[in-house]
Amino acid sequence: MYVIDGICYPDNPAPMLTVSEIKALDGYRLWVKFATGEDKTVDFEPMLAYPAFLPLKDEALFRNVGLEYGIPVWMDGEIDISPKALYGMDAI
Repeated sequence: MYVIDGICYPDNPAPMLTVSEIKALDGYRLWVKFATGEDKTVDFEPMLAYPAFLPLKDEALFRNVGLEYGIPVWMDGEIDISPKALYGMDAI
């Protein structure tokens, strides 16, 4: 049992989804390995249409992806994407 905001739940809370490894590939693709052991390659190029990710159109900057506490980041954490969002993307 666990409690969130004063509400009791009978099960154990779902663990937070995190990324354990990430690598930028050609063509704005990312290879992502999740802490669950699952891995996939995703096409990140459609995300570059969103203002938050516009700086990543610079391929050198895109390739400089890293991890902070299991979250993919660029530019020392100025740009990030949630592991859940990456998990929800279709694998290619």
